[in-house]
Amino acid sequence: AKKPTQQAAKPAKSAKPAKPAKAQSPQKKKSGVVKAKDKALKAKKNVVRGNHDKRNRKVRTSVHFRRPKTLKLPRAPKYPRKSVNKRNKLDQYCLIKYPLTTESAMKKIEDNNTLVFIVDKRANKPMIKMAVKKLYDIEVAKVNTLVRPDCEKKAYVRLASDFDALDVANKIGII
Repeated sequence: AKKPTQQAAKPAKSAKPAKPAKAQSPQKKKSGVVKAKDKALKAKKNVVRGNHDKRNRKVRTSVHFRRPKTLKLPRAPKYPRKSVNKRNKLDQYCLIKYPLTTESAMKKIEDNNTLVFIVDKRANKPMIKMAVKKLYDIEVAKVNTLVRPDCEKKAYVRLASDFDALDVANKIGII
């Protein structure tokens, strides 16, 4: 009776090795899925727990505390603080007060091709040059200035060689 049971058991064993051969490939896939799942659970646990267990203190190398630089955004105003922009008070009409008509100024006009003006004290040479150019449509060679004892600024405006100071003086109405 023992022999038939052993024989019956043998065919069953021969049938089993065929099934595990098919079952091995799904086990590999399952093991990969299981590893990924474990990894994801571990990551989830770390995220939920946070970094509270591994706290590193900053090593301070100085006894002085320097406040850290923070973000400074540029200003974005909701409305302009000034309703109208400031007017330029030194335009060409305010810059040049009047031409001088003294004897020495007339001599400069005739001999040196130079016009003489009393100008605003705050005016500088480039400003005077531009003002004369705009007002009288003439080219200026150079400008010399001085401040008189009565605190007025005098400007000697030398005209370019292709302009005649006598003609310009007649046009202005000095002569």
